[in-house]
Amino acid sequence: MGRGAALGRSLLQAAMLLALCPGAAGGTWMWLGIAAAGGPEKQGCASPPLSPGQQELCRQKPELVPAIREGARLGLQECRSQFRHERWDCRPPPAAPRRPPAAFGQQLSSGTKESAFVYAVTAAGLVHAVTRSCSAGNVTECSCDTKLQGGGSASEGWHWGGCSDDIHYGMSFSRSFLDAPIRNASGKSGNGLLAMNLHNNEAGRQAVAKLMSVDCRCHGVSGSCAVKTCWKTMSSFEKIGRFLKDRYENSIQISDKLKKKLRRKEKSQRKIPIQKEDLLYVNKSPNYCVEDQKLGIPGTQGRECNRTSDGPDGCNLLCCGRGYNTHVVRHVERCECKFVWCCYVRCRRCETMTDVHTCK
Repeated sequence: MGRGAALGRSLLQAAMLLALCPGAAGGTWMWLGIAAAGGPEKQGCASPPLSPGQQELCRQKPELVPAIREGARLGLQECRSQFRHERWDCRPPPAAPRRPPAAFGQQLSSGTKESAFVYAVTAAGLVHAVTRSCSAGNVTECSCDTKLQGGGSASEGWHWGGCSDDIHYGMSFSRSFLDAPIRNASGKSGNGLLAMNLHNNEAGRQAVAKLMSVDCRCHGVSGSCAVKTCWKTMSSFEKIGRFLKDRYENSIQISDKLKKKLRRKEKSQRKIPIQKEDLLYVNKSPNYCVEDQKLGIPGTQGRECNRTSDGPDGCNLLCCGRGYNTHVVRHVERCECKFVWCCYVRCRRCETMTDVHTCK
């Protein structure tokens, strides 16, 4: 089975587990990403995992449902891509009889660095997908960012033109769609975990805004660049994912007791301000080395590792010191193909042997 098919199946499973888990208030909207991840398309907005407010937004703006699905797909896919070599690889455990579908959702509600990344990257995915839909003309109440039209610098020989991405609408919709269910679930004040989730949602959105870039096209006689037309565009989602992964690596632990504002857990560091784009967590990460069905942790047993790497994908780190098994895989493919007149292609049958290492 190809990597694409396997990834699609994993994304589908992740979306289903997130959607069906009532404990992951911010993750239930990913039900609408099932179709985008390769599952059966679900029309309409009446799926139970959505909050009443999300269902109402969905009914009011049915033209945005494909963008919401795409946002879920983007977030899940980028999470898998950024953590594919880590002990936690952003993948739910394999489906098994009698296992509650809340397993991955427990990870989302755990308040760890990993849940912080998931909240941020999926919020960013929603902004990215909705903004792209606006720029493509698929939404009636938004299009290109008209605020930039007509501006520029005549002395420098450039002006705003083209279709700048209207990130403001995408960010506003992401806040309405993702933050409201968390605020409604907060109950009494002082819940640091829910405040953390809201902050990480916003950190994902801020990442999209921070990485906006300017593209220009030259105009002039014989290809000269006498005048340039410029527009603002979002970065690729892969670049946004890398930025958020860096934020994950430098995430900040906060106190679980919320007073007037979010506070660092370390008292000696509380004078250092928390920035909008910082990722925050409340609880330390669990041990991802060994399977824990109760926490929804699949463990690293059976994971493929790189024997020669000193990084997180290396057998020493990924296998948590348990060692690894080695087996030989034979690959057979056509090679040294030549066109023979006339008219067929003649190839040799080549075999290669590869050592594959998997964690014990």
